[in-house]
Amino acid sequence: MSRLPPKPPARPDKVSLWRYLKLFRADILSAQPQRLYRAWMAEFRTPFFRSFLVNQPELLDVLLKQRPDDFPKSDRVGEGLRPLLGNSVFLTNGETWKRQRRIIDPAFEGGRLRETFPAMHAAAEAGVARLVPRADGTPLEIEAETSHIAADVIFRTLFSIPIEHEVASEVFARFRAYQQAQPILNLAAFVPVPRWMPRFYPKGTRTNAAHIRSLISDLTNARLAEIEAGTAPDDLATKIMTTRDPDTGVGFNAEEMVDQVAIFFLAGHETSASALGWALYLMALYPEWQEKLAAEVAEYGTGDFAAVSRLRLTRDVFRETLRLYPPVPMMVREAQCPERFRDREVPKGSQMVLSPWHLHRHERLWERPDDFDPGRWQTENGKTCARNAYMPFSAGSRVCTGAGFAMVEGVLILAQLLHRFCVERVEGRDPQPVAHLTVRSRNGIWLRLTER
Repeated sequence: MSRLPPKPPARPDKVSLWRYLKLFRADILSAQPQRLYRAWMAEFRTPFFRSFLVNQPELLDVLLKQRPDDFPKSDRVGEGLRPLLGNSVFLTNGETWKRQRRIIDPAFEGGRLRETFPAMHAAAEAGVARLVPRADGTPLEIEAETSHIAADVIFRTLFSIPIEHEVASEVFARFRAYQQAQPILNLAAFVPVPRWMPRFYPKGTRTNAAHIRSLISDLTNARLAEIEAGTAPDDLATKIMTTRDPDTGVGFNAEEMVDQVAIFFLAGHETSASALGWALYLMALYPEWQEKLAAEVAEYGTGDFAAVSRLRLTRDVFRETLRLYPPVPMMVREAQCPERFRDREVPKGSQMVLSPWHLHRHERLWERPDDFDPGRWQTENGKTCARNAYMPFSAGSRVCTGAGFAMVEGVLILAQLLHRFCVERVEGRDPQPVAHLTVRSRNGIWLRLTER
């Protein structure tokens, strides 16, 4: 189990503030001190912000499950994302967020998930077909390919159009440029400045965001017209647009729907692409597991929802990938009133950082936390940590509404790819994880693919 490259080199426990700010700007993962992989709670003070990283399962339970309204999502997280996401469910709080979830959640219930499976399967098959001519052992940057497949899944399940559709293709291209320029958190988000002051974003951010939203608006308005005419396909977009809030009887208007589609694309495409890229890299590092998965797929197939549900080893490999490389490495909540946690005063307004990246590798919770071991999920330690120290999709009331969707999608696509291809690492090009919108590799994930 020693072949897994180490996590990004954490900074020493003590560095100057100036050094920390430079590290934070370059990469929030390697900016964090090594002690956070053992700490239950850590406090950070700078002239600009005060924050607390929380790893203790009991405290996470308070923040996410027992008192979520007292610790809403921090507005500062949205500083870099609002030009694209507007007032989407990812950024809202309180009654607005609750209303949005009441409308969105029914589209992702178990029965609806089965109905989306054929579209997922078609996207996976199309991805395999695109890769066949390139599976000649030449080094291939696999993140670009998993992004393509994941985007195809979103467009097919949401709007019943493939990635080759003109609008879908342009949204995908624009989003690639957008995500490469955006960290999931940036230092500016923690600098307390008045709302009326202008925000400064990386070059091209506003332009790309506006163009993506314009394209999504075109798709949304076309679908609304189809719904009125009674010709709309029965996909996720139609389901969400025709669902009414059970408390008020009012659904989303066109502008609200654009906000929600933007986050569906970000959450459903960007996170899945990240997880699949790292899963394929791990399979290249561990060919014995790669062969186990290929054999499992040969036995059960991937032709329907029931078959994929039987792929236990593939699911455990995907879960282990999400543990080691959680697509969203950090989440931020804000304390609405003064608190006292672990004998520390937590002032009102403090930023509460919840880090799956640290929690999933915590030395006091997991056995051999830095090892790749899909078998851990069948052990007592793995089962305990799955309940208390594993949150790739967050937890509590704000758990990702598409978590079940993502698990089926990830297992299906990974199974399809390993059934058709062998993957091998490229010597000297092992990836270095960094945080953009999700955990990606600094210089891509390079693998060799050959047909089985």
